[in-house]
Amino acid sequence: MKSTGIAAAALLIGWTAPVEAAAVASPPSPAEQAARCIALGDLRLPDTSIVSAALVPAKATESNAAGETPGYRSFCRVVARVKSAPDSDIGVEIWLPVEGWAGVFHGNGNGGFAGVLGGGYSGMADGLRRGFATATTDTGTAPATPLEGDALIGQPRKWRDWGRLSTHVMTTTGKAITKAFYGEAPKRAYYTGCSTGGQQGLIESLYYPDDYDGILVGAPVINRTWGHAAVLWDYAAAHRTPGSLLSPAKLKLLNKAAIASCWRQGHGLAGDPFVTDPMACRFDPAVLKCEGAASDACLTAPEIATARAFYSGPTDRNGKPTYFGWLPGSEMPDTFGWSFLQAPINGEPPFSALFKWVFGADWDWKGFDFDRDMPAVEVQLDMVVNDATRGSIAPFAARGGKLIIYHGLADTLVAPAQSVAFYERQARQLSGARKIEDHARLFLAPGMMHCGGGAGPDAFNATLGIPPRPPADDARHDIFSALIAWTERGEAPDHIIATKFSRADEGAIDMQRPLCPYPQKPVYRGTGSTRSAANFACVGGVGAGAKN
Repeated sequence: MKSTGIAAAALLIGWTAPVEAAAVASPPSPAEQAARCIALGDLRLPDTSIVSAALVPAKATESNAAGETPGYRSFCRVVARVKSAPDSDIGVEIWLPVEGWAGVFHGNGNGGFAGVLGGGYSGMADGLRRGFATATTDTGTAPATPLEGDALIGQPRKWRDWGRLSTHVMTTTGKAITKAFYGEAPKRAYYTGCSTGGQQGLIESLYYPDDYDGILVGAPVINRTWGHAAVLWDYAAAHRTPGSLLSPAKLKLLNKAAIASCWRQGHGLAGDPFVTDPMACRFDPAVLKCEGAASDACLTAPEIATARAFYSGPTDRNGKPTYFGWLPGSEMPDTFGWSFLQAPINGEPPFSALFKWVFGADWDWKGFDFDRDMPAVEVQLDMVVNDATRGSIAPFAARGGKLIIYHGLADTLVAPAQSVAFYERQARQLSGARKIEDHARLFLAPGMMHCGGGAGPDAFNATLGIPPRPPADDARHDIFSALIAWTERGEAPDHIIATKFSRADEGAIDMQRPLCPYPQKPVYRGTGSTRSAANFACVGGVGAGAKN
């Protein structure tokens, strides 16, 4: 994803302001709005240069033969760069609604190696729609891009900005620009992000507890070094022999068999194209072993070995797990599915640039030995990019902060089990389930892939852009609205209704299911359509560590 300037930013906004945004009694004229925005170009902040400050005029919603082209409110678009060290250069972009500011600052995350500002635009679009001053950062990694990190070889300060520092810089800089524009500081602050953006949000909750009142993170990268190692592990398994690669046909076969096996074990609902509770399911791909000639109806021995490696995740030479694997039901040939994990990017495994930071530009993945080489990776990078594996949200909780984490159970880029491990660790540090659920909740989404997509209901977060927006903006259907309601009114979310829209009939709903706060799980009541969320209940413990 690349930044394409004001026009692209405006097109991404997509919605008019909600009715609850504050109104301005005497709207300034267009000339006054433009002058007020352009004046930010002369703003002086420590270590900061204002690259541009320009007014983006409002655009009304237009109706045409294809339906409606949504409009957007007028905003002041500011791009800044913060250079607090010779080898640090953090880009920040902020959109400031000219009218109807709700008194809120809204920070947004990026993805992958980041390096571009456009990775945060979908979240910014939703923030602007709500009347928020909304910002993002390139995490200081330009000229890297979300999928390419070779440009960061030999630049440890950029690694540190990416792993820890840049989101706080975005937040302090964004709040200062917001105060300069409106003449008053924000009354509240929220953060939203997924993947690398999820990691950014956790870092804020752990190390900068005063930055935000509410934080929403999806599929957060927690252990960055082992997360990249898991992708390398999968790629190596799929390329071990010429016959090790799993074709799209074999992936569909594997997926169908895994789902059926989990149904029989009681971890899914018969007829669903996904698994409800894959963490409790056990599946051995050897049940598909070819007894005769190889075909698309069975798996060869090398293919079984690849599938087992994907399920197990990295292990040491004695077979002991060193990280998490992917869950039954995640075997999809979709974008960022198992096919992506097997496909080279410029002839190399996905996201493998991180290993070049340690071993140099001529590093060859084929010679990587996990037992021998991962300790060297940890020595050089653990204290630089893995801060989300440490720390406590206790200070954030003490000041009343609210944290919501969500994770798709069919994710194949960030292991869902690490979000559960993070939540349970924080629960222990906060002295048990009752206390953690007062400040943090985890929602696991059956059948959803990385941040969205997959066979399960995935539309429940208005900040993502893709998948589609939820069918309603209320706290029952939109997890960001639920975070706001919890933070401002104390209305803790006891479930979120996730929606699956029809692929054949745009706008039509295929099914809805409740996402339950961990460790509760959605259970069918036994009557009524399985496509209706009303026929399911969240059942199980009250919080992390509780018994059913």
